[in-house]
Amino acid sequence: MRYQPISNNLYKKNRKDFSSQMEQQSAAIFFSNDQCPRNGDQFHPYRQSSDFFYLTGIEQEKSILILAPQSPNENLREALFILKSNPILETWEGHKYTPEEARKISGIENVFVLDDFEAYLKELMTYVHQVYLNANEYIKFFPEVESRETRLGKKIQKNYPLHHYKRAAPLLTRQRLIKSKEEIELIKKACQITNDAFRRVLNFTKPGKMEYEVEAEITHEFIRQGATGHGYAPIIASGKSACALHYTENDKACKKGDLLLMDFGAEYANYTADMSRTIPVSGRFTDRQKACYNAVLRVMKEVKKLYVPGNTINDINEATNKLMEEEMIGLGLFNKEDIQKQDPSQPLFKKYFMHGTSHFMGLDVHDVGAKHEPLKPGMVLTCEPGIYITEEHLGIRIENDILITDGQPVDLMAGFPIEVEEIEALMQAKL
Repeated sequence: MRYQPISNNLYKKNRKDFSSQMEQQSAAIFFSNDQCPRNGDQFHPYRQSSDFFYLTGIEQEKSILILAPQSPNENLREALFILKSNPILETWEGHKYTPEEARKISGIENVFVLDDFEAYLKELMTYVHQVYLNANEYIKFFPEVESRETRLGKKIQKNYPLHHYKRAAPLLTRQRLIKSKEEIELIKKACQITNDAFRRVLNFTKPGKMEYEVEAEITHEFIRQGATGHGYAPIIASGKSACALHYTENDKACKKGDLLLMDFGAEYANYTADMSRTIPVSGRFTDRQKACYNAVLRVMKEVKKLYVPGNTINDINEATNKLMEEEMIGLGLFNKEDIQKQDPSQPLFKKYFMHGTSHFMGLDVHDVGAKHEPLKPGMVLTCEPGIYITEEHLGIRIENDILITDGQPVDLMAGFPIEVEEIEALMQAKL
């Protein structure tokens, strides 16, 4: 692993907290992610299931976790199953965990080889009445490919049809919503690496550079500092491309006079940052670009005040929409009379600001949690208002990551270049 070792106390606590939510005479079974085929005999780079990593710290494929707190066999109260390595496997694929290494990383004493799983599972199922199985329940995600936890979960249900099965996801969601001190420090590290990459880009960007060259500068800084890479596909969008919200081709030239919208975040120890910035390719904003940029920035500064316990993402979105509507009037995009005549189901501001302002983040860039969830200390969310004026080939998004506390919100990206004057000064310094 590229990141600094993490104390296994984090994973011990996560398992303890999960087990405390389980019903009596229950077991929970978690599976690591699949290796995903790419083409030919190649796999995509491996990324562990966020839930599996949260409970174990284990990064290796073909791993299984059992939690059965009331099992009479103490070996099964916490049990980890990993690949049985051998010289031939390691010659071709590199080092695999030894049981001792897996114990040290996870804090799980009972580490077995994967070949023993079926025998231990059969014993376990004679003790328990219900079984918790996990699944990705993100409401906007509809993959066509079945995950390993779904596939093997179905196999268990088929082989043991007389047990009761329960969902692990709601229990894990409650836990993962509130970040521990250790998790917050990892997110801060990801944010700092992201800031360094942004400053690098400010010294690099100029007319004629390709979007993918800017992406390469970001990736270089991420890898150089021990991040595994990007927490999500980076958006490096110049000119009109910035009006496509999830533009990721990153293959256009950065032209003189255009703005460059960048949405990217380093992934460090599987925790991601999420930052958006918009800069002038030529090093200076035009008057119109500056007016639009500062309109978005004013909204961001005002909306950040709402990141306090008790509010919800829905509350934040509603407030942002009202503020953005006022700014759009000031920018001449429509007037108050137009608003009075608008179709309430298709408000005018939606043409220029069509996405939400906030989402939870952590192990996933769009982390677990719902829009109606009241904010609580320890939650981390994004704040990302924007404006997109397609006819002017102008798209602006500004985004920071915010920690909810008992008092005022903490901007985890405070001090990162964001003001027009800061950005222009840093870009001009390279000339």
